[in-house]
Amino acid sequence: MTLLYIVLATLAGGLLSVLIAASLTVALLARLVRNLVSLSAGVLLATALLNVLPEAFQGHASPHRLFATLLGGLLFFFLLEKAELYRHTHHHEGDGHHHDHRFDAQQAGQGGWSVLVGDSIHNFCDGIIIAAAFLTDVRLGVVTSLAIIAHEIPQEVGDYIVLLNAGLSRRKALLYNAASGLSAVAGGVLGYFVVGPWEALFPYLLVVASSSFVYVAVADLIPQLQQRMSLKATAAQLAWLAAGMGIIILVVQLVHHD
Repeated sequence: MTLLYIVLATLAGGLLSVLIAASLTVALLARLVRNLVSLSAGVLLATALLNVLPEAFQGHASPHRLFATLLGGLLFFFLLEKAELYRHTHHHEGDGHHHDHRFDAQQAGQGGWSVLVGDSIHNFCDGIIIAAAFLTDVRLGVVTSLAIIAHEIPQEVGDYIVLLNAGLSRRKALLYNAASGLSAVAGGVLGYFVVGPWEALFPYLLVVASSSFVYVAVADLIPQLQQRMSLKATAAQLAWLAAGMGIIILVVQLVHHD
């Protein structure tokens, strides 16, 4: 049953992003991504700091070793991103970055394969994280999966917009995104069989998961929110950020109550 939960959870993010991308116009998707970036930042931070890390520290592992693992995880994901193997860009037209109008075509045309490979590795890591969370506790797996899905949707939709602007057909762009998303399922299944027997490592894997969430939120999402904007837009941004945190707090209370 746990394996089924893991497969369903790893499928959910990719399927939802493809369904959303297929059903909405590019202009509407661009506006949606801007709001989802704020929402997912709140979801990731709340999940890491209010749920996953406290769960990891409830075990018998040394706090000093866990904090060292957290530091190592942050450095690890930084190096992966430097090597362009852990890409999680949410670029879209009209994002306020004032790119040249050929930016998307150049990014997808010259580095399209590296984007897809990087996203596949990112999704594979997410699958392992989901597996470790479900193996620790089903309720923790649910909350962790929700955080990853909340982040995967704007990531995959953003990549879809880039591929469309580069001249790919909607069908091909959706197919590439779906194929990239399947690597999360592979990571989840592998994690179930490989990580399962090593229960003593679960606290450290949870800390690595938290370092991934914190790194993506702080190094990728929040910097995108640091733009000059009106007071109304800033208030909306903060509202989406708070909504993301509120969702996780509510879900944690519900699953723990159950």
